[in-house]
Amino acid sequence: MALTIEGPNEGECRWSLIVAEDRRGFDLRAGLTAWLAAHPGESVRLWVRQVDEPAHTIASELGFVSYRDLWQLRCDLPNRASGLDTRPFVESDIDAFVTLNNRAFHWHPEQGGLTAEAVRGAMAEPWFDADGFRVLHNDDERLMGVCWTKIHRDSDPDLGEIYVIALDPDFHGQGLGRPMTLAGLEWLAAEGLTDGMLYVESDNHAANATYSGIGFTRHHTDRAYRLLGQSPSARISDPS
Repeated sequence: MALTIEGPNEGECRWSLIVAEDRRGFDLRAGLTAWLAAHPGESVRLWVRQVDEPAHTIASELGFVSYRDLWQLRCDLPNRASGLDTRPFVESDIDAFVTLNNRAFHWHPEQGGLTAEAVRGAMAEPWFDADGFRVLHNDDERLMGVCWTKIHRDSDPDLGEIYVIALDPDFHGQGLGRPMTLAGLEWLAAEGLTDGMLYVESDNHAANATYSGIGFTRHHTDRAYRLLGQSPSARISDPS
């Protein structure tokens, strides 16, 4: 489906519209215009997967304002050794991981606010592999960092994703971001993957410098837009 609709939701935007990366044969302008005409004055979040210039132009001309770019980066596998002594995630790590995650991602619109229930839900998914969820502790058995991976066998080529990479803020500045990422890539390569992947905010400059140094390059951009309760006439006349 080229256009997915989610809502009504709580929060700033009652509706979320997601435009798929494969939108061949779909009239994006007509689809968005029809939905907006049926929902006048609604607050809407629009995600355009693998955004291109024509899609961006259409969204802008309909009044959507871009506010977030999410980059998908890819690299070749195998990469290089991490040099870290990590171990697989076990259920007793859940509480420590939730605490670390929420400290590391307190600013993040999706990753912050993780719960133990949500982690257990992910662990029940068919794709979950505890061995690919690498954790690092210090000598006092305190959790320092994690690199949670996810394998996508339904893509072409198969992709090994760095799904979550997080360090406890108390251990920032120790140069752990690079080797923790490599620990995940190391495991993915051992599983036979030849293509690594991750998502990162375009303005997360520190993370992007680390990933660039590892060999990641940008594959595509997913872009988020807002339309906050404007009238249909305002959508057409003010495309800023």
